Amino acid sequence: MRTGGQLLVDQLVVHGVEVAFGVPGESYLAVLDALHDAPIRFVSCRHEGGAANMADAYGKLTGRPGICMVTRGPGATHAAAGIHTAYQDSTPLILLIGQVGREMMEREAFQEIDYRQMFGPMAKWVAQIDSADRVPELLARAFRVATSGRPGPVVLALPEDMLVDESGADDAVLYSITRTHPSGDDVAEARALLAGADRPLVIVGGAPWSAEANEELTAWCVAGGLPVASGWRCQDYVDNTAETYVGHLGLGLDPCLAQRVRDADVLLVIGDRLSEITTSGYTLLTVPTPKQVLIHVTADPNEIGRVYTPTLGVVASPESFARALGQQPALDPSRWQAQTQKGRAAYLANLEHSPGRGDLDLGDVMAILRQRLPADAILASGAGNFTVWAHRFYEFRQYRTQLAPTSGAMGYGVPAAIAAKILHPARAVVCMTGDGDFLMTGQELAVAVQGDVAVVILVVNNGMYGTIRMHQERHYPGRVLGTDLVNPDFAALARAFGAHGAVVDRTQDFAAALDDALTCGGPAVIELRVDPEALTPRQTLTEIREAAQALSSAS
Repeated sequence: MRTGGQLLVDQLVVHGVEVAFGVPGESYLAVLDALHDAPIRFVSCRHEGGAANMADAYGKLTGRPGICMVTRGPGATHAAAGIHTAYQDSTPLILLIGQVGREMMEREAFQEIDYRQMFGPMAKWVAQIDSADRVPELLARAFRVATSGRPGPVVLALPEDMLVDESGADDAVLYSITRTHPSGDDVAEARALLAGADRPLVIVGGAPWSAEANEELTAWCVAGGLPVASGWRCQDYVDNTAETYVGHLGLGLDPCLAQRVRDADVLLVIGDRLSEITTSGYTLLTVPTPKQVLIHVTADPNEIGRVYTPTLGVVASPESFARALGQQPALDPSRWQAQTQKGRAAYLANLEHSPGRGDLDLGDVMAILRQRLPADAILASGAGNFTVWAHRFYEFRQYRTQLAPTSGAMGYGVPAAIAAKILHPARAVVCMTGDGDFLMTGQELAVAVQGDVAVVILVVNNGMYGTIRMHQERHYPGRVLGTDLVNPDFAALARAFGAHGAVVDRTQDFAAALDDALTCGGPAVIELRVDPEALTPRQTLTEIREAAQALSSAS
């Protein structure tokens, strides 16, 4: 006989869980007690949002569900941003929530929430385990649902009295993943459509993928001279140094790449949902019927034709389709080789930057990171204008070296980087974050100090919520409200936590500061004090305002 809490932890062990992230709560004390003697590392976080983001990063890096444990009510609501990120990013994740006792339900008891209603729109499956006898069954289902088809988050509520009930239930067996595979006809038809193209383009993104599929598809595209672009924040899905890689379909999009998508006669989209950002607000393709021949491959049948009607829709995991295509003979590149070379040249030109405003140039910072970080280094980021420099000027060379939320969630980078360093302690892990972004989850630096997690955090400090300021100046020039920030001394704050802290305000000082941070033996924070005028790589703050004022005057 085992308690529900012990059964649950034993199922996590059965399914191969090595680490769980969470914030302790009285509603799941029985689970914490069972973890005491389990071979699972419990990472105690400072905020449930940080714990959920760490679990998301773990799921991205491993392809296995990241495990997050939180208490009822406020604990669950704090974790919601991470669940939304996992849903939009197709990340396998299981959120375990302590719940009020069964006899208290439907009374609005202390911290009671109906999690089916709360998480229903942002999770693949939400359930409550009301009987200890069903713990093995429902945990096994949670692992299968989170990892099969289009991966995503699963939420399980655990009534606290159920967790102390005893049960004689047997353990489940190790979960298996259900994958969809393309038929031979699907692969042959896709290949034939590409072979008949004059201006083809391959776009990769989504999930599930693997390093092997990434390498096979890249090699096949290179052999056939096919240009490849990555979807929004999926830049590490193809080696950016490959001779046919032509860029990233994200914010601050290179106009040459945008035109390449519009001019393509055949688009092979593997995994990517063709979301708002990837398609520049659904403008690069015509809704609902694109003028391009569209081959859309996705693991979720509901995504086929959701926005764009494809010429060929294939329900298959991106990984399986990419590997099947990679086993086909390479195409003859003669008709599009010159176009691919022009696309590659435009990508390389986009890596170059004009000198920025101020003494510290973020373009130069990214160039130094490109030079100094090894190919397997992991670069994490949250959300804000600072990420445009990372997306444009850094080159990703291996699969799963980028951690960035397609949901655009601020505060993601710091916890994601900590989780990555816990999982890969021998690899360099760098987080690029903004001043507003950092202060949303910067308290997780305490987790890094406590666990001696040697992550490097670059805080880009321009004294504002830069993205919102940019939009204010474009739409309401000069009418600034709520976006100015008064910040602490981030280096001193890092030292107060017990981490290494440094300030850099000149480009020529960054390389040495980076070397010190990478070799200090513990977590490190480098505050990058940049000129507020350097708001984007293409326009200064003043240029954005003046352009908006001129447009307003003209109208």
